[in-house]
Amino acid sequence: QVQLVESGGGLVQAGGSLRLSCVFSGRTFSTYGMGWFRQASGKEREFVARIRWSAGSSVYAESVKGRFTISRDNAKNTVYLQMNSLKPEDTAVYYCAGGDYFRAKWDYWGQGTQVTVSS
Repeated sequence: QVQLVESGGGLVQAGGSLRLSCVFSGRTFSTYGMGWFRQASGKEREFVARIRWSAGSSVYAESVKGRFTISRDNAKNTVYLQMNSLKPEDTAVYYCAGGDYFRAKWDYWGQGTQVTVSS
């Protein structure tokens, strides 16, 4: 049974930073592409970033490029999202997902962690 558990969310002022973590269990983590998504209240879930199984390549949404960094530690079965220069519009529930990096198809999802950025 695959489980993804996010942590690291919270309340931060605009311009601040947070680092989200997602621990993956139940399958061989290093064979999966991993992604981060977010859903603001009243809006659709949107893509934030994804990273290949080998951490050799990654893709970002334009809205976070240059501010957010996705990384992974295959020895710890963990994917991270470092978020810098946060803006109020980054406020959302953030989800991690595991699946196919190239097809951007996601088989497994976490429960989400709330990030709130105050102005």
